[in-house]
Amino acid sequence: MAVLQAVGVGRRFGSLWVLRSLDLELKAGERVALLGPSGCGKTTFLNLLGGLDRPDEGTIFVDGEFLQEASPARLADLRRSRLGTVFQFFHLIPTLTAEENVELPLRMLRWPEARIQTRCRELIQAVGLPHRAKAWPSELSGGELQRVAVARALAARPAVLLADEPTGNLDRAAGQTVLSLLAELTEQQGSALVMATHSEAAAGICHRILRMEDGRFPGSP
Repeated sequence: MAVLQAVGVGRRFGSLWVLRSLDLELKAGERVALLGPSGCGKTTFLNLLGGLDRPDEGTIFVDGEFLQEASPARLADLRRSRLGTVFQFFHLIPTLTAEENVELPLRMLRWPEARIQTRCRELIQAVGLPHRAKAWPSELSGGELQRVAVARALAARPAVLLADEPTGNLDRAAGQTVLSLLAELTEQQGSALVMATHSEAAAGICHRILRMEDGRFPGSP
């Protein structure tokens, strides 16, 4: 069964269509790269898949739920529990430590304290940062910030992980570490991954590559 399904998705701003006729289906644990230059519509498509925006045509289902029929409150709940997101610029909360940033989505879901602590320790260890767990974001390198962001996005074991240029703000070595973690951790917990990137190397961790041009997948109707 697909954990993410988009059929005939389109988005327009005024009279300008920026996305047209996009189809995408992912099963649990599958990784897909949206590969294309800046401005081709990758981030706009991710925003639709994550329920941050609504399409003007087509349908999107996440873990069996029809996003267009979901209320704003339900969409927020889905983003906390079934959808994880990794951003290019990290977006950690500066007044929380690394481990507190990882714990935050679980606290919002009201997990029991013991379960929160166990899951946080597990993830901090998995991304190789147990020695930095008490550090503030201002004390972390770019690569460390993104590793914390990956841990936070996967904390609630989401069905789908969306990653928007996750290595775009990192040097090559740090970027490769983050890519390896994305592949390894989504594989371990069975989360599907949709990654928007302009990097052929980054797209290489995915099972499939969909090239985007001017808001379309070339070759689609």
